[in-house]
Amino acid sequence: MEKKTTHLFFFTLLLSLSLCSALDHQTLLLSPLPSAPSLSQPESFSEPDSDPSSLSLPLHHLDALSSDQTPSQLFHLRLRRDSLRFNSLTSLAYNRTRPGPSSGFSSSIVSGLSQGSGEYFTRIGVGSPPKYLYMVLDTGSDVVWLQCAPCKRCYSQTDPVFDPRKSSSYSSLPCSSPLCRRLDSPGCSSKSKTCLYQVSYGDGSFTFGDFSTETLTFRRSKVPKVALGCGHDNEGLFVGAAGLLGLGRGKLSFPTQTGSRFNSKFSYCLVDRSASSKPSSVVFGDSAVSRTARFTPLVPNPKLDTFYYIELLGISVGGTRVRGITASLFKLDPSGNGGVIIDSGTSVTRLTRSAYISLRDAFRAGARSLKRAPEFSLFDTCFDLSGKTEVKVPTVVLHFRGADVSLPATNYLIPVDSSGTFCFAFAGTTGGLSIIGNIQQQGFRVVYDLAGKRVGFAPRGCA
Repeated sequence: MEKKTTHLFFFTLLLSLSLCSALDHQTLLLSPLPSAPSLSQPESFSEPDSDPSSLSLPLHHLDALSSDQTPSQLFHLRLRRDSLRFNSLTSLAYNRTRPGPSSGFSSSIVSGLSQGSGEYFTRIGVGSPPKYLYMVLDTGSDVVWLQCAPCKRCYSQTDPVFDPRKSSSYSSLPCSSPLCRRLDSPGCSSKSKTCLYQVSYGDGSFTFGDFSTETLTFRRSKVPKVALGCGHDNEGLFVGAAGLLGLGRGKLSFPTQTGSRFNSKFSYCLVDRSASSKPSSVVFGDSAVSRTARFTPLVPNPKLDTFYYIELLGISVGGTRVRGITASLFKLDPSGNGGVIIDSGTSVTRLTRSAYISLRDAFRAGARSLKRAPEFSLFDTCFDLSGKTEVKVPTVVLHFRGADVSLPATNYLIPVDSSGTFCFAFAGTTGGLSIIGNIQQQGFRVVYDLAGKRVGFAPRGCA
């Protein structure tokens, strides 16, 4: 009897040890930096009309517009865009939460189509008959806009510039229109008495033109009377897409405008291109909500309605909560400063400095068996994994209110060059705003339920 008890004890001990090991480490299969993806998108679709209250579109990564670049060059460009994006979002948050008068016509800075604009785009038909154009999707801004002829100044884009004079569904908005009044600082043409918009960016880029309504076509689904900016003067460091589809929480964003049709819901799944050939996708409507998603409530910021604020309570590394990372570090204060947002266009997750240092130190301790490498760009924790095909790394779990998000190893230890250097894909910030970036979101279907005021995460959601 005593022997049986001893055997049972050792069996239970071994089982608990193996379970602990599974909880605190996981295997990272090492993949090289991805090459530029190919860009193919049919203009017409042979499949039958689907449910009009839902639609699904493939998403392309911005790297597809730079097919002549090496994987290392693409990665450097991505980090450069990421820095611009981060600066643009933090300047928007800072400027919107500072008291004081507005400095005139459309003075707000938004994130958008400048080089720090968002990493993913899709093909959308604009006008009647539809002209298909590439549009960047951006959860960090609201206004939908595109370049329009005649151009006073237009940047180079991959498709011909849209000409509203050739569309039967294009309509200017009068200055008295409620949609015009939803702009932060609307303008009014003295000649035509029609609404004008201007969107400015943190890097000095801007777009200016007529605020109007137009029909957008997504595959076979037509969405009429979408309020958008028709930009005749577009200046700055823009990428090759024709415009931007704003997916923020604000009054003029595409999800808000189309709330009655798509029930104010959308989701996307961004694939890890180094490990999957499946396309990324975006879904609008009730079918955007995955049954396996775990939800966390959206936190309102009365000073800034564009961003998706969520509550981060803590982070675990290797199965243990990291001491020094508490909810108080990420609180949104009454004046609208601080907080944590989730964003499709930022690549690398930024955490307030003290939280990042605690996270980094915990990861370094759990990965001490791996050979260290020098710092790389904004990454201060890198490893030389040359000659290896897989390694064991500590697990990382983000604890949001109501939702624990366990990250795949590829979402936090990433290749940064062609010689086997991998870095921990988080960074610290001295500003108050923390941002959950798209590297950490890879492989999850991220659900934005504006009606339910919540964001959800469904693992393995790209199938």
